[in-house]
Amino acid sequence: MEGNSSPRRELRALVVDDQEMLRRIHERMLNSVGVTNVETVENGQEAINIHRAGRSFDLILMDLDMPIMNGIEATRGLRAMGIRSKIAGVSARSEEARLEEFMKAGIDLFLHKPLTSPDLSSLVRSINPL
Repeated sequence: MEGNSSPRRELRALVVDDQEMLRRIHERMLNSVGVTNVETVENGQEAINIHRAGRSFDLILMDLDMPIMNGIEATRGLRAMGIRSKIAGVSARSEEARLEEFMKAGIDLFLHKPLTSPDLSSLVRSINPL
């Protein structure tokens, strides 16, 4: 296949979750599906701050429920800043009104916790196809 010889580019991902163990698990899962450039932060305010500092990401895994600034507020803030990264909202909760508010804030899709490697692999392929 001559026309399709360009290598996949390396994606940059940001994991936003207040639980350290989940940040580490999600980072390892992203690594296992080929995303090796992963940063993590503890809350939505830190996600805003890291973007204000000039960092950019192809993918953001945004937890819904966090202290200081939740995922809805952070997503709204990032979109207001013009951030066009793919934002996957993540939560173990599934209250319809809350998820609808998360979608309206600007997430691209919603993933239920616990995340699975097939979910993340599909998400990564949607950003960076083979």
